Amino acid sequence: MAEFFWKSETMDETQGEDVVREQAAESDGEASALRLSVDEFSALEERIVRAVNLVKRERQERAAAEERASAAEEKLREQAPQAERLEKEVKALHDERDHVRQRVERLLAQLDALEL
Repeated sequence: MAEFFWKSETMDETQGEDVVREQAAESDGEASALRLSVDEFSALEERIVRAVNLVKRERQERAAAEERASAAEEKLREQAPQAERLEKEVKALHDERDHVRQRVERLLAQLDALEL
């Protein structure tokens, strides 16, 4: 019976060593997985920081674009009456030109009639 007890202890020690080896292997695997996880986490953190910076830059650019658009709209509102006035003036000048053309054509027609 003592032999059986000794064999049992030897088997327990051998199994215990196997368990320790398996735990050590798992620990090494976890450590390498942890290292990978830390590397992956660092890469993820870097990507997040870049994304945050990109969003900040886009918001600043959007605010600047909205400010430029507001300024352009204000300038357009200020210049709209002047544009309307100029359009009316151009129309009046076209009408005057047509009137002058008709008068010149009548005068040329009268001159042609005198030469006959």
